[in-house]
Amino acid sequence: MSRNRERVIEAVESCFSENEKTSPEDMLFSYKGILYPTAFSSPETLEALKSLEIRSDDVILAGYPKTGTNWLEEMVRELESADAKYTEEEMKERINAEKEQQMFPRLEFGDPGIYERMKKLPSRRIISTHLHPHLLPFSILQGKAKVLVLLRNPKDTAVSYYHFYNNMPVLPSFASWDEYFAAFMNGKLAWGSYFDQLVEWNQYIDHEKIMMISYEELKENPILGMKKIAAFFEFSLDEEDFHRIAKKTSFQAMKEKSKETHGKFGDILFRKGIVGSWRDLFSKAQNEEMDRKFEDSIGRTKLAAKIKYNVYCKA
Repeated sequence: MSRNRERVIEAVESCFSENEKTSPEDMLFSYKGILYPTAFSSPETLEALKSLEIRSDDVILAGYPKTGTNWLEEMVRELESADAKYTEEEMKERINAEKEQQMFPRLEFGDPGIYERMKKLPSRRIISTHLHPHLLPFSILQGKAKVLVLLRNPKDTAVSYYHFYNNMPVLPSFASWDEYFAAFMNGKLAWGSYFDQLVEWNQYIDHEKIMMISYEELKENPILGMKKIAAFFEFSLDEEDFHRIAKKTSFQAMKEKSKETHGKFGDILFRKGIVGSWRDLFSKAQNEEMDRKFEDSIGRTKLAAKIKYNVYCKA
């Protein structure tokens, strides 16, 4: 949500050092049955979120952790900026506004007063979240603003989240992949169940102001994916813009600049960025368990078809 990289890096690195004093059982708190990182949010913040005033031109990005939301946000920021054609001075003013209002990279991060401060940000606001739909401000799902939902196949999501979880000092680590896998399947992780979130988003698959796009789709053809995103948000760009942004937001380009853009957080956020790495960790039994879970949760739905489970998740 924030272009203010310095603020983000400072906040995350502060959390890293503070975490040395935090016991594993205190790293997460529960809000309405879902776990969240104590370092980044609080029950009071999530309660205050209900008061957020959504604007019709807000750009909302949503997705479960490690589905590629950092990549998507960077891509959408570049698309939005190319459409708006901000001058250097205008861009500086936008970044300074985020600094002054102490913005964080996710809608659910920060202190309870953050939503009042968000009123002072200039339009268009780009808002990113990992929250389940039922925890978002009601006006978002009523169509006040457009929402882009990022999907990723569950096996690669699980593996990526495993590495993230065990490398993030603000989250309790797992002793083994097997221990983590059980928690993932039961939704006992920060931001809850991957499957429950998909079940909820599937209810909005035909909503005119909500668009679903997959990580795999963007990896296969980033320019075509960006054109779909631009059309959805009614951004106007030329062919040269799309090619320039595709190059600037490639995984390799973002990984190379990750220390500069995200500090210590960079190596944790940008690991491999490939499709199919689940095969390195899944046992035969785990593979079959995931297949059953996916089928029981959202098999034969339109959202499942978007994920192309049979293409990306079959051994």
